[in-house]
Amino acid sequence: MNVQIAEGILLPFLGTSLGAALVFFLKKEISGTLRKALTGFAAGVMVAASFWSLLQPALESSADMGTLAFLPASVGFLIGIGFLLALDMITPHMHMDNQNEGPRSGFKRTTKLILAVTLHNIPEGMAVGVVYAGFLAGDTGISAAGALVLALGIAIQNFPEGAIVSMPLLAEGMKKGKTFWMGVLSGAVEPVAAVVTLLAAGLVTPVMPYLLAFAAGAMMYVVVEELIPEMSEGRHSNVGTIAFSLGFVVMMILDVTLG
Repeated sequence: MNVQIAEGILLPFLGTSLGAALVFFLKKEISGTLRKALTGFAAGVMVAASFWSLLQPALESSADMGTLAFLPASVGFLIGIGFLLALDMITPHMHMDNQNEGPRSGFKRTTKLILAVTLHNIPEGMAVGVVYAGFLAGDTGISAAGALVLALGIAIQNFPEGAIVSMPLLAEGMKKGKTFWMGVLSGAVEPVAAVVTLLAAGLVTPVMPYLLAFAAGAMMYVVVEELIPEMSEGRHSNVGTIAFSLGFVVMMILDVTLG
């Protein structure tokens, strides 16, 4: 694995770590408005990345199928959705209600939050691994810059995720150093998932369009099931919508200009 690919794989993990580091600079809680803005921005980045960095290359690499060029992307996308649906059936949701969980409800919800974010980082790591595998394959239309843009986009959306994991722990009384490391560890699965996917995808290049679309479906599931409800609930939901638009445009600009 060359240095360029290693940097791309580690970039999303760096985004999570920097977000977790906000515990050293912010108060004990993230305001509802800031949380909506961070979540909305992350959702916008993920939607744009799912299309321009994953689905579009999947469609382009299947162009030789003619009128059936949509098939690999469609099948892969739906399998990705199904994978995350199954994952959500055995793990807690990020936006679970905790009003009736008893005196330790804060810790219970925070534990669920960490588990959910950690597991949902897996498809993001897979997405990075898949695009770098596509770049190495050489016939998918994915450039080194395009793969780096996806890694950068996921790093951007991981920044608020790192904060969203660490800040509630701080509010529950945990020491700053420990909350930081909990946030960092929640993102450690991403480079692992990226490396495993990269190695596996290199052995099954013919199904690359399916893998690209799978990663897109998994990411879109997280957006629709977790991030959009989080940014839309309660008052000032328009903050999340505006941040979503900004995140989408930022990722679109990066992908079109650099990819």
